[in-house]
Amino acid sequence: MPPSEDLSADLPPDLPPDLPEVARIARDLIRFDTTNWGEGRSNGEREAAEYVGAYLEALGLRPEFYEPIPRRTNLRVRVPGRDRDKPALVLHGHLDVVPAVAEDWSVDPFAGVVRDGMLWGRGAVDMKDMDAMILTSVADLLRAGEQPARDLVVTFFADEENGGVEGSQLVVRDRPEWFAGATEAISEVGGYSIPVGGRSAYLLQVGEKALVWLRLRARGTAGHGSRHHHDNAVTRLAEAVAALGRTAWPIELTDTTRQTVAGLAALCGTDAADPDAVAAATGPASGFLRSTFRTTTNPTGLTAGYKHNVIPDAAVAAVDVRTLPGQEDAILAEIQRIVGDDIEIEVAHRDIGLEVPFAGALVAAMVGALERHDPGVPVIPYLMGGGTDNKALAALGITGYGFAPLRLPAELDFTGMFHGVDERVPIDALVFGQRVLTDLIRTY
Repeated sequence: MPPSEDLSADLPPDLPPDLPEVARIARDLIRFDTTNWGEGRSNGEREAAEYVGAYLEALGLRPEFYEPIPRRTNLRVRVPGRDRDKPALVLHGHLDVVPAVAEDWSVDPFAGVVRDGMLWGRGAVDMKDMDAMILTSVADLLRAGEQPARDLVVTFFADEENGGVEGSQLVVRDRPEWFAGATEAISEVGGYSIPVGGRSAYLLQVGEKALVWLRLRARGTAGHGSRHHHDNAVTRLAEAVAALGRTAWPIELTDTTRQTVAGLAALCGTDAADPDAVAAATGPASGFLRSTFRTTTNPTGLTAGYKHNVIPDAAVAAVDVRTLPGQEDAILAEIQRIVGDDIEIEVAHRDIGLEVPFAGALVAAMVGALERHDPGVPVIPYLMGGGTDNKALAALGITGYGFAPLRLPAELDFTGMFHGVDERVPIDALVFGQRVLTDLIRTY
């Protein structure tokens, strides 16, 4: 349904008719079930992409679509700027979401429920909120008869939740001309506020840890479940998974995380020599920040066996590994040592880490936009533990940042809702983000 149509008849009973447009667009996007289970299994993004395309067409723009795999739809539009000699800026989002088990939620995860001043649903945080903010900030300028300061390349990708294998990686490979003249990009997971002691700060994402998805495979001898059996693949795998999952990786700070720790410590008066103690002062954000100081190796899945009384000859575990940029090979070697030589390690997917300076004209512009809309609140750089489609754009020489500006209540565990249950975002935070983004693209 194009956003220009009257949506009032389609509103659920708890949805106020004066819902801000940015929340309405995010609500509509949540209602498209774009679940992505990974490894090629997905509902697809086509309907959501068509909705976004209709919105952009209503603004007088002409989006292009690219669907290299059926239903895995990407789209892009170029918005002419006032100064076309300046390098273009990419604004990008993804339209897929991770699965949601409805029974675990207090609301239907794909209903786009508005309750307690918040928009609830899968994608409310990751990242249909930012998708809506991008769309409405572009609309703000064009409806006012204005242009952005420079060309914008507005892009929405498929498959980000699977590392972009069927999305941004194919777009960069097959449609590099979409990004002609672009040198910088902004996307998700940055620009949001966190509590620091009794104060607040904004985290600006200037880097991402490297991503390595592994399969650990143990082999043994198949047999009857009643046997006295010493060559059990499930037992062997369980021991390896427990050893890896309980490994306490050491703190190793990078240029970015040193700045993170120093900035937060200065705000809360904590000793910067203890990064974990500094992170603890950020309340709900502490777990998210601790992961940026070290490697993480989290088992996320187990597959073994086919009948209760049959010992299988193989067992497999999925492990999500995030290393500091450039440490992938060293960490893989250490993982092999931890799990033992009898465990086979298969790399299912691997992607680069990123880290760029907290400096330059775009960084100054993002900091300035936040300052204008929330004066006096410091902005601190950080290295994100997860990943974004900025990794794919880096292959084209495009420098990416995380800047989805949200002013959040201190008690909200915002970072804990990424891929979590009862994902939700405050409506007023969406409006704030739209205004900050509009300010940014008008002035930078």
